[in-house]
Amino acid sequence: MSLWTENLMSKTSRIAGAVLGVVALTGSLAACGGESLEQENAGTSPGTGSGKKGTLVVGAAAFTESKVLAELYAQLLGDAGYKTSITTVKNRELYEPSLEKGEIDVVPEYAATLAEFLNAKVNGPKAPEEKPVASGDVTATVQELTKLAEPLGLKVLPVGEAVDQNAFAVTKEFAEKNKLKTLSDLGRTKRPVKIAAGDECEVRPFCAPGLKKTYGIDVAGIDPKGVGTPQAKQAVKDGEDDMVLTYTTDGTLESYGLVLLEDDKKLQNADNILPVVNAKDAGGAEIADVLAGLTKALTTEDLAELNRKVDGERAKPADVAKAYLEAEGLLRK
Repeated sequence: MSLWTENLMSKTSRIAGAVLGVVALTGSLAACGGESLEQENAGTSPGTGSGKKGTLVVGAAAFTESKVLAELYAQLLGDAGYKTSITTVKNRELYEPSLEKGEIDVVPEYAATLAEFLNAKVNGPKAPEEKPVASGDVTATVQELTKLAEPLGLKVLPVGEAVDQNAFAVTKEFAEKNKLKTLSDLGRTKRPVKIAAGDECEVRPFCAPGLKKTYGIDVAGIDPKGVGTPQAKQAVKDGEDDMVLTYTTDGTLESYGLVLLEDDKKLQNADNILPVVNAKDAGGAEIADVLAGLTKALTTEDLAELNRKVDGERAKPADVAKAYLEAEGLLRK
């Protein structure tokens, strides 16, 4: 994980401890089992499924997208004959050791972020910065993740198209006026660009420095309104700023009249979504096959819409997950 990825903690907490606090993590893994898991749980859902094929615990982190993904996994596996429940845990520092121990059987994960989390865990807290294993190449990133995961008793299942990573958005009018579809297009305009983002954007390699180096974008300033916050998006809508740093699965962009510019040179790491399971308890071919149907169907746009329904319409993650699975023909019942 690059240092810039740390900024994602403000939105999702999905990378909490990937670099920061890893020393504390390595010193307390033994305490991150059942007792700590129970203490830090945000909740465990009622079980679903017949249980004819056994019982599975699906892990989720405490943010909308992870909860939706966990519901998708649990309902699919329940439909396939497993009795499933969802355990929502505060952060990866807690659920990853529990996944290793088999207290949790399967977790929806992000390829690059988990790869660097394990890189820090296995090779030391400075490894993600000094010898990163993740990149914008999803195939290479998953290969490195697999190398780190297997000795820990984890099995990395096939990766999908859906990706949640840093992204940059402008107004539709700005994009149309300047004929912009990609960040390369923006760089070619040579116009100064003010970005609504976290104040760290000025120094993080995946933000202002990366935009300048990779795309030749003239970053004229950073408006510290946060990453993907309503205030940041409103500032771009109102013309106070030119571009906002947000996420590829941000489901609210359309309501602000914003569109994403494609990261065509792959500045951002490949945080594609994929299931990771405990190899001993959930590493069988059937579980992989069941989850593969969802992995193949789910797109970034699908996930953004599911997030929007939960955050914008206050729908329950379980309900939006079920509706999606039914619409995609993934449930047998």
